[in-house]
Amino acid sequence: MSQEAIEARLKDLGITLPTPAAPAANYVPFVLSGSILHISGQLPAKDGKLIKGCLGGNLDIEQGQEAAKLCAINILAQAAAALGGNLAQIKRCVKLGGFVASAPEFFDQPKVVNGASDLIVAVLGDAGKHARFAVGVAALPFGVAVEVDATFEVDG
Repeated sequence: MSQEAIEARLKDLGITLPTPAAPAANYVPFVLSGSILHISGQLPAKDGKLIKGCLGGNLDIEQGQEAAKLCAINILAQAAAALGGNLAQIKRCVKLGGFVASAPEFFDQPKVVNGASDLIVAVLGDAGKHARFAVGVAALPFGVAVEVDATFEVDG
């Protein structure tokens, strides 16, 4: 898919990619190794605000999906930074990993992480279809609701 087509899809979705977040600890935001681009876990941040909480506690599935969507937007922002702004270099989203802060009786983590999966496919089309995991955890950094990481195959 061309860069213009990706930009048009983002515009149609009402999305402007943000400035990528700096790492919060001793790691880098992405690693490009040959034709594989790994994006470190991204948090649900928008305009400097984080979506915090626990699914099955103070957040419902729709709020969790919105958090996961923000993670995916931030993944694309990091990918754009890694690729010099050219998301058309992405050949395939290989895998997404989703971590969902969950109450003990919450079992709908896959539904939450669909927020990220749906956004990646909406932007990248067939190249956005990916393998995935979605797991519940007791807590995430800064008290956020969701964290998502990604692996892409890119033109090398």
